[in-house]
Amino acid sequence: MKVSYEDEDVETLCKHTKVAVKKLGMESAKKLQRRLAELHAASVVSELAIGRPHPLEYDRAGQFAVDLHKGTRLIFKPTLQPPPLKTDGSIDWSQVAEITIIETEDYHD
Repeated sequence: MKVSYEDEDVETLCKHTKVAVKKLGMESAKKLQRRLAELHAASVVSELAIGRPHPLEYDRAGQFAVDLHKGTRLIFKPTLQPPPLKTDGSIDWSQVAEITIIETEDYHD
């Protein structure tokens, strides 16, 4: 899958382990690197199987998340806008092959 980044800060976090460890802690930084490898290896979002992949709802509709550690999630969205849709109007994640990483966050806080 093609992966891009919302901004320079997110890209730095994802590409530099020391930055990720400082911001997220060791466990989340390790999982972040694993999840990024899984994203790059997948052809489309629906192929993701690890990290409890799930589409988000409400004010985060149109975004997708995978778990890192504890409550921290890696959050991304389809790069191409408008994204491919199912007949019910929801995003067809089986057709999304390009994503933009938005952030890492515990959005339940």
